[in-house]
Formats: sequence, structure tokens, C-alpha cells
Amino acid sequence: MADWSDGYVTEITYTHGYYHELNPLRARWALLLKGWAPPDVREACELGFGQGLSVNIHAAASTVAWWGTDFNPAQVAHAQRLAQAGGGRARLFDDAFAEFGQRDGVPMFDFIGLHGIWSWVSRRNRELIVDFVRRHLRVGGVVYASYNTLPGWAAFAPVRHLMARHAETMTASGAGMAERIGAALAFVERVMGTQPQYAKAAPTVAGRVQRLRQQSRAYLAHEYFNQDWEPMYFADIAQQMSEAKLTWAASAHLTDHVEPLNLTDAQRALLRDIPDPVHRETVRDVLVNQQFRRDYWVKGAVPLGPDERRALLRQQRVVLVVPRAQVRFKVTGTLGEADMAPNIYGPVVDALADHAVRAVEALEAAVAPAGVHFDQLVQAVTLLIATGQVHLVADHDPAVVRPGVAGLNQALVRRAFDGADGGGWLASAVTGGAVSMGRFEQMFWALARQGESDPQRWARVVCEVLFSRNERLVKDGKPLQSREEHLRELTERAQRYATTQEPIAAALALG
Repeated sequence: MADWSDGYVTEITYTHGYYHELNPLRARWALLLKGWAPPDVREACELGFGQGLSVNIHAAASTVAWWGTDFNPAQVAHAQRLAQAGGGRARLFDDAFAEFGQRDGVPMFDFIGLHGIWSWVSRRNRELIVDFVRRHLRVGGVVYASYNTLPGWAAFAPVRHLMARHAETMTASGAGMAERIGAALAFVERVMGTQPQYAKAAPTVAGRVQRLRQQSRAYLAHEYFNQDWEPMYFADIAQQMSEAKLTWAASAHLTDHVEPLNLTDAQRALLRDIPDPVHRETVRDVLVNQQFRRDYWVKGAVPLGPDERRALLRQQRVVLVVPRAQVRFKVTGTLGEADMAPNIYGPVVDALADHAVRAVEALEAAVAPAGVHFDQLVQAVTLLIATGQVHLVADHDPAVVRPGVAGLNQALVRRAFDGADGGGWLASAVTGGAVSMGRFEQMFWALARQGESDPQRWARVVCEVLFSRNERLVKDGKPLQSREEHLRELTERAQRYATTQEPIAAALALG
């Protein structure tokens, strides 16, 4: 492995993921839910941006000046091409953390994001991250960080250790990463086949081992096969964050803010008796067997009064991003799946059904006749955001950022036509973030932007693309064979897109 990698997997590049938690708007909502004053984010940074999808979407779709670094040059090259397509508003580098911190001109930031970094880099690199945050985060600024935690990883950690050791010591020296991962998976399956006492003591492990086969090699490489991999207790993470003058402010996982979804009455009563927030969160992780945390940390948290908090929540604007008929009134927490009360959530969704942008204050007036009060409305909006059906809306004029959004989305859609992994997301000039859109829907969207209005024509174009690439659709678990079958299926999808999703795409100003 190359010396510059510092033990981090570089042979297989990272997945093309988008993460809503890296959007400062999500941080603003989470902080307000907890009663903290959110910062006015003007400069932001993502450390370890991977393929650069999140950082480029946030740079193109907002007025925030974004910076970032990722030391894998293949990933940075891809991210810089996306940045150029999006108007060149993201300043992206291939520096290691220490080098980036010493680069001339790096400003102070109001928001710093770290997704998939903390648990997978060396202790020295974590120290460098803390030092960077200490020197480059403004007072009042926010840090988003995600990381593997204990006790959730305690049971599975031996399996990860066996896989990493097997890949390192038991495969041929010239074997590629994909081959080593395959051999490691086969080995742990063989181990589990002997019914070890360890598996009897940890009965959930066998199922998790079986699910590894269903995950992409890119994900497995970066989750399990880096040299460094260290789940930590929350209290230990909080101690390290305190060295950058950070205090924990809120979970970025919005369902965590609705405690009945995750904790029993007895568990909530226990936590109420723990005054120290760090110890309380550490105990909470034990209660829910937390495996992965997503948190916002603040440098100088300022509490809001109840009236100011309510006023700021009322000012926030939102938009429905799925068809009203497809809204799912279900949400999943630690305790399982729960129904969203139709007498509360129905009126909220009805008020947003035309996909127009509305402030929470306007929603409050709209749902008042149905007997929905403010706190119920805020919880409903929170869970609709958490389930991806409602998005927060940025304060800027969409026209200001629309050219960059259009350029970036065209670049992402080209990957859809080419059969490459684009992540399944497009930028929105309205939300300042990304909206989910499947590969074929992206292609339909692009054809509509080219002035082609006939869904049957969209289906024919996409069908030709698939057959030219020797690709086939799968329906009901079986690959379609004939061109006629493909045209029929694609026409159905195109007509469904034209009816249900194209109006939403237009409302969200995707380009």
C-alpha cells in the first residue's frame, strides 16, 4: 500500500453517497430542536469528502463558500470535475489533514463536516482533525461528525478483526483488494459454520455476517479493511472534542429527537435523572445499543429562550418532495416501526401537497383548524424530514444558484447515461441540498430539459442506451430480454415520472 495512504484503503474508491447531515440547514433545525442558537453559515468545510458529491451539491446549490480536502487523488480528481461543472464554487484539495491546516488562505469556518472519517483514521490523524477544528472553527460554529460507537460494535468487532487479519496475512501478496475482501468473507463464513462459542454468546452476529455479502465491495473496503478502525464510547469522543472547545449540541439523526420511538418509559425516566449531558448520552447508547452516531458539536453553545426558539422554528421554510399519494406515514426508531398519527400528519402533508414552499408559521395556521398545535407540528415536520419526504428550504433566491445547479446536475446525469455510479442524487436550487432520483428518472429529467416532452420518446431513448451498453432491466427478480419488454416497462416508468415526479422536479429547481 502506498505510503501516503497512512493505512487507509485507496485501491477501491469510496462510494458516491450524499449525506443530508452535512447540509448546514439540517444542523440549524437540529440545534433549534434542542434550543441552541444556530450560526449564520457563510464559510464551510468538509474534511475527507470522498467522491465529493455532498460538498459539490452544497456548494452549487447554496451561497455558502465551501472548501474541502481528501487525500485520495482519484477521488479528488472526480470531485474537482464536478466542482467545475457546478460553477467552480467548491475549493477542493488533495491535502492530508496536516497539510490542509497549513495551507495559505484557508479561512475560518462556520461549519465543518466529517462523515466517515473519525473511526477509520489513526489516532494521530484524529489529533490533527481536532487541532484543525480548534484553529479554523469560528466561535459559535458547528462541527458535524459521524463515527462508530460502543457498545453497538462490541459484538461484531471480532468478525471485523478476523476479516482484516485474513486479508492482510492469508491472501497472496499480489491479490487486489476485491479479491482479498472476497477471501475474507469466505473465511468468516467458514468460521461461523463451525458454530463457535462466540457466536452463541452473540446471536446477532451470524445474521450480520450473512448480510455482508449483500453490500458493495466499495463499502466493505472502507468500513472494515482500513488499517485503523476504532469504535469509541461517546464519553471518550466528547473528551477529544473538548480539546477543540466543542460541546455536544444535538443528534443529527432526527428520529433521535423523538424519544418514544427509541426509549421505553423506564429508560426515559432513567435518563432524566442524569444531569450530565455527556454521561446521559453515554448511558443512552447502552440503552439503544448504539452502533453509529451522527452528532453536531458547537464551539460556544448559546441557549435560546423559548419565545426566540419558537420564532426561529416558525421562520424555517419547508417543501414536500414526494407525491402526496406516495407519502408513507411510517417511521422506524430503535423500538421498531411506528405509525404517524393521521390526524396530525395528514393535515400537515395536505398543506404541502402542491409542493410550494411554506414557512412553518404558515403551516401552523393551515393545520390549526384540524386541532394540530405547534409542538405537534414541529415533531411532524421533524419526522417527515427524517424520512426524506419533506426537505428544509434555503433562504437564498433560487435564481442566484440555479446556473451552478444546472451544470452540476447535467454532469451527474451524464454518469446515469454512461452507466456509472452517480449516487442517485441531484442538486436543488430551492433546498440548497440534494433530492433523491433514480438513474432512469434522471435520464427522463434530462430529456425533458432538452425539450423532449413525450414520455414514449424518453422510453425509446433510454432503451437504446441500455441495449447499446448490453444492460438489461430486472423486473420481479427476473431480467427482461426483448426490446419490446424493455420498451413497455420503460414507457410505464416514464409516464409515471411525467405525472408524479416531473412537477416536483420543476418546483425544486433542479436546473
